[in-house]
Order: sequence, then C-alpha cells, then structure tokens
Amino acid sequence: MFSHYCIGTASKNGLCPVITAYFAKIRGFLPGVAFAGVIALAAHALSSHYGAPAMLFALLLGMIFFHLSSDARIAPGIGFASRDLLRLGVGLLGLRLSFEDIASLGWAPVLAVIALVACTTVIGVVLAVALGRTKSFGILAGGAVAICGASAALAIAAVLGSKRAPERDVLFTVAGVTTLSTLAMILYPVLFSVMEHSPREAGFLIGATIHDVAQVVGAGYSMGEQTGDIATFVKLQRVALLPVVLFALVLLMRNKDGGKGGIGLPWFLVLFIVLMLANNLLSLPVWLTDFVRTVSGALLLVAIAALGVKTSLAEMAKLGPRAAFILVATTVFLLIAAIGAEIVVS
Repeated sequence: MFSHYCIGTASKNGLCPVITAYFAKIRGFLPGVAFAGVIALAAHALSSHYGAPAMLFALLLGMIFFHLSSDARIAPGIGFASRDLLRLGVGLLGLRLSFEDIASLGWAPVLAVIALVACTTVIGVVLAVALGRTKSFGILAGGAVAICGASAALAIAAVLGSKRAPERDVLFTVAGVTTLSTLAMILYPVLFSVMEHSPREAGFLIGATIHDVAQVVGAGYSMGEQTGDIATFVKLQRVALLPVVLFALVLLMRNKDGGKGGIGLPWFLVLFIVLMLANNLLSLPVWLTDFVRTVSGALLLVAIAALGVKTSLAEMAKLGPRAAFILVATTVFLLIAAIGAEIVVS
C-alpha cells in the first residue's frame, strides 16, 4: 500500500522514491541481522547455562558460520550489524559511565594513552623501514594497532591515498589487526586475571591495548561491568585521537594523494559523550537507563556474533611474514608499553 501511494505521488515530489529505496535497503539487512540475532540468542543461552561470557560464545559461534559470510542473502545484514549496530551499541554505553568513573582514572592515564598511541605509530614506521617496507605501510599498520584497528586503517588509507596505501596493503592490514584483535579479546582477559589486576587496572589495559572497539567491549565486559565501562572509556580516548592523527597526516602529505576527506569525530563517539553528559548532569529515570543498558547489551552481542561470521582463521595463514611481523611486533610493543604505563600511573 505504501509503495502504491509513493508511485502515485512521485510526480508531486521526489521524497517517496527515496523513502521506498530506504525501506528496500532496510529489508535487505533483515536476513543477516536476524541470523546474527539467532547466534546472539544461542550465545546468551549458553552463557546462562555455563556461566562463561556471552560475547565470547557469540564470537566463537559466529566463526563457525564464516562460510556463509559471502552469501548474498545475509552478507549485507552481517556487515550492517558488525558495523552500524556495533557503533550504536557502543554509543549507548555512554549512559552507563559516571564522572566518578572518569575521576577514578585521573589525568595520568589520559596522558598515557596519548603517549601510547604516538609511540606505537612511530614503532610501526621504524619497523617498516627496517624490514624494507614503505613508511606509509608503517603508518598504516602502526596507526591501526595504536588507535582503533580496521576503522583506523581505512581512515588512514583514505588520507594517504591509493599510491601510498594500495588496496592490497589496506586489506592486509585490516585482516591482520582484526585477527590479532580477536586473539587479544580471548587471551588478554586471561593474562590480566593471572596478573591479578584490579577491575580499574584491567579496564585501562584492555582499553589501551586491544585494537578494535568490538573486541575491547567483549574483553572488558567478560571481566566484569566496572572493567568493561573503564575499558570502553579508555578505548574511546584512543578513537578520539584518530582525527588528530589524520590531521597530522594531512599536514605531512603535500601532494594530491593526501589530505582528502573530512576530519571529524565518529558519530558513535559523539553519541557516547552526549549520553555520558546527560547521565551525569540530568536526573534520568531508572527505567530509561535500565532499558538503554539492555538495548546496548543486545546490540553489542548481535554485533559480536556478526563480527564472528566475518572472521576467518585462514586469513592469518595468508599474511606475509615481514608485514605480519610488523603487526605482531607493534601489538606486543603496545601491550608491554601499556603494562609499563599502568605500573607508572597506578
């Protein structure tokens, strides 16, 4: 009925064809989102039964269905869930963070995050040059590890341009940091538990070391709510540095291949900040904050499941040895440096 109305009124204005196309796009997302939702429900059931983290179950269950990731029926929805639903879920987490949590960190960890991002990026460049790769690849790899994984890799590549960052290098970096971030999501909580870090310390380390936002959220909340909240906040500090890094690259790249594209804060980071301020400056009803918390958790679980569907263990085997070493070495450097920084600032 809606489509018939739009056809009849299309000659009067151009809105209905646009709206119809929009709803058609949404319908294209539904099968993939529903598939990820079923995986998320199964993960929640397993978590309730066995007491293990639901996000870990969602990731592992999703990886079983990697062979369906290229299926034309679910691929659009899987991409939408792992990208847009993830960002929305992270943005809604802002309603959980209080000024007391931020004050508990102090200024020292904030400065430590800035130093970690800068040093890791530089290490990436140094290793790339030493191993015969280009400086651009070092910036790409180091920046992806230092800031926010695949998202940072794509943003940095857009600034560097296709000549400095060919598609092969970009895809290589995206696959590498995603794989390493997934491994970190599983291994780092175990490592920090063995090291007997407090929830605040573990939250700082997870937020400061794991590459992608999704895996930070998964690893953080697998260790507890306080750890997850702090890890998300620290991680978003790293994400907030992305525009600064891009702007610095724009200033460094003097030819036509560099400096194109807008520089701004990611929308989910803006949403996170707005909701965090609202939670602390306004008297919001408890039912609203509880509802948003439930929605955020559900969105993140679905996003993690979709991310698992997109993750291929075979990609690690395809990485070139020198380039893979750069990604692994910068990841290890970031971990060691973050542990050292945590000792200093604590």
